[in-house]
Amino acid sequence: MTATVTVLVADDHLPTRTGVRMALERGGLRVVAEAANADEAVRAAVRVRPEVCLLDVEMPGSGIRAAAEISEAIPGAHILMLTVSGDESTVFEAIRAGAAGYLLKDMDPGALPDAVRRVAAGEAVLPGKLVRLLIDTVRRHRDSPAAQSLGARVRVPITPREREVLEMLGDRRTTAEMAAELQLSPVTVRRHISALLGKLAVGSREEVGELLARSRATSERRQG
Repeated sequence: MTATVTVLVADDHLPTRTGVRMALERGGLRVVAEAANADEAVRAAVRVRPEVCLLDVEMPGSGIRAAAEISEAIPGAHILMLTVSGDESTVFEAIRAGAAGYLLKDMDPGALPDAVRRVAAGEAVLPGKLVRLLIDTVRRHRDSPAAQSLGARVRVPITPREREVLEMLGDRRTTAEMAAELQLSPVTVRRHISALLGKLAVGSREEVGELLARSRATSERRQG
């Protein structure tokens, strides 16, 4: 892999974008385009075809949406996500959208060029703390028969965090109770609930609870 890997940098925060560009260029890489939102990122990626697209997860329009659209428009695109969030549901969503790496913004800037080169070479890149998080998540989530049955009805994958929320909806837990147990903000819990409503094509959390209750009953009958 040569030192002149071409990179698209997409982040709505100009100082952050400038700092990333400087770190990459100091490391011998070439930034060929910049973007401040998801739509700009997709257009720039299609236009200049960089070797690596470095996308901020939280930028306007969603970095994860941009990753999915770039992956669809450019098969085999190398995508690396950069974010302040280490929430495992976001990590899984980014990977499903086509990302080959997920880095936290508090990383050593001097390590960024090497991470970009590794992604350009076809490697997957995750910081150690996120690798540990993913391992713990896989171990923690042994899908219950009921959730597995309901998940089979959904064309869009349910993330591990959404599956936790799904189980709690089936138990008629309140948003505050979910937030406390999952150590998330109520706003984040409501975001997961909204995503579940869309994926299950239902209009309320009560309907989700009813669907899960029916799935549990069906699973119990099969096991009996």
